[in-house]
Amino acid sequence: MTDAAVQIQNLVHRYAELIDGGDFDGLGALLARADVGSADSPLSLSGHDAVVAMFTSTTRRYPDGTPRTKHVTTNLIIEVDEEAGTATGRSYFTVLQQVPALPLQPVIAGRYRDAFVREDGVWRFAERRFLIDLVGDLSQHLLTGLPDTNSDSDGD
Repeated sequence: MTDAAVQIQNLVHRYAELIDGGDFDGLGALLARADVGSADSPLSLSGHDAVVAMFTSTTRRYPDGTPRTKHVTTNLIIEVDEEAGTATGRSYFTVLQQVPALPLQPVIAGRYRDAFVREDGVWRFAERRFLIDLVGDLSQHLLTGLPDTNSDSDGD
C-alpha cells in the first residue's frame, strides 16, 4: 500500500474513531473543508460549524459523552492520482450500538463515496457522500430522523 493510500485509509478510520468517541468538534475539523451529504442529493453542507451542528442536532450522546456506537468501515477501495494530488475512495459502513434500552445490534449500514485532495503534502477529505442501504432501530442513536444534509450551508 502506498504512503498516500495509508494516509487516506487513516482519514477514513479517523472519522469512525471521532464519531464513536462523541468528538463532534473533531469531526468538524476533519471535514471542515469537505462537502458532506447524501449521494442521492447534489446538496451538501460544509464548514466546521455546519458539520458540528449537524452531528450535535442529530446524534444522541450518552452520559459517557459517546453515542455508544462502533462504526465499522470495510471494503475500502482507494484510487490515487499522485500527479494530480487527488484520490477517491469507496467503502461500506455498519454501525453497531448497545445501550441500556437495546442489546448490541446493527442499527444502520451503507456506503461512503469519498474524494480526497493533497495540500502541502497532507491528504484531507474533499467530499464525503453517504448512501444508506439498510436501516435498523435508530431510536437510541439519532435525536431526530436521518441527518438532513440537503441544505445549502457554507459554514466556516
